[in-house]
Amino acid sequence: MNFFRFLFLTALITVFPMMVFSAEPAPPTQVVQNLHASLLGVMKEAKKIGYQGRYKQLAPVIKETFYLPFIARIVVGRYWRTFDDEQKAKFLEIFEKLSIATYAHRFDGYSGEQFRLVSEKESRRGRIIVNTLLIKPDGEKIELDYTLKRHKHRWRVINVTANGVSDLSLKRSDYTTFLKRNGFEALINKLDEKICSYSGKESSP
Repeated sequence: MNFFRFLFLTALITVFPMMVFSAEPAPPTQVVQNLHASLLGVMKEAKKIGYQGRYKQLAPVIKETFYLPFIARIVVGRYWRTFDDEQKAKFLEIFEKLSIATYAHRFDGYSGEQFRLVSEKESRRGRIIVNTLLIKPDGEKIELDYTLKRHKHRWRVINVTANGVSDLSLKRSDYTTFLKRNGFEALINKLDEKICSYSGKESSP
């Protein structure tokens, strides 16, 4: 009996640390590198699978990598508090589709581009900034800095800065200005039109 108990305890000691380790969230650098690997894979198959194929492959990656509900609230600023529940759900849905569509549209081919990890540093509020480079075939380097926030034990991207220009700040400026001038429904229609222009269809995916 003691022998079997020993084997059982030994098995627990061996397996439990592995279970704990596997439960640890992917570090910020790994989150970004996984995104880059997915983008490169889609870029290399871009012409073969087309826009819809790129959209389908990137959809789970974008949803997993980016903290889209958080970003959506930030980009509309104070207007978020004026939305009712139905409007919030509607905006989140269209914003998610647009985020995926944007990547599917932009990463539409491969000519030898490379992503390079540069550094990782702590930022305020416990956030992490991962500095990377997108290196084009002609040698041009685009600085891509990802800001990640920990949410429910996972690191997720909340902003991308390209050569010093914050995507979050740009969207917040554009969206809040548009809302002030045109209102909610006009914004939804505008975003849907942009998705359609990327896909070449009359309605969003």
